[in-house]
Amino acid sequence: MRLVFLGPPGVGKGTQARKLAGARKLAHVATGDMLREAIKSMSGAGLKAQALMEKGELVPDHIVIEIVEERFSKGDMKAGFILDGFPRTIPQAEALAAILAKQRMALGRVVYFDAPDSVLVTRISGRRTCKKCQANFHVAFVQPRRPGECDHCGGELFQRRDDAEDAVRERLRVYKEQTRDLVGYYTERKLLVRIAANQAPDHVFAELMRAVG
Repeated sequence: MRLVFLGPPGVGKGTQARKLAGARKLAHVATGDMLREAIKSMSGAGLKAQALMEKGELVPDHIVIEIVEERFSKGDMKAGFILDGFPRTIPQAEALAAILAKQRMALGRVVYFDAPDSVLVTRISGRRTCKKCQANFHVAFVQPRRPGECDHCGGELFQRRDDAEDAVRERLRVYKEQTRDLVGYYTERKLLVRIAANQAPDHVFAELMRAVG
């Protein structure tokens, strides 16, 4: 099983990826984790990414692609994988196709998790994070026992700057702009399946299992 998971911020694709990876013994490869792993291992691409990130610059496509290719050299990918958040652009999708061709692999499905902006804004803008231990809570869904205080360490809860409503709406706009062509790219190749992610997580997972077989 070789899958790509796409979807806007707050849609829950990471949660579903972890659940499916555990159920089917797949490698779950999230873009952020992959970058951190490459930096920690001090690989060539990881060191390049670290230098850019320390200067506050975005990691360009060619370095992200190099890190993805390094990840495919690890044995666990051969048993199946979920790419979570990669690719995000047409050049990245074309690079992935080339990497898979070298590995003599074929992509099975591209799953696009979809939800209305109003749902995503509520999910993200309601998040609160502990300043000490980084535990996450939510003003509506996962409330702490004491308002503004972490259940685990007693630290102060706060809203991250990029979780504020205006910032969330901008993140969603940018994501849609980036991925519009990518959705078309995979639709043309008859790989894309859409899943309504504005349901309970268990219902989303049941729909996911039907979609990927």
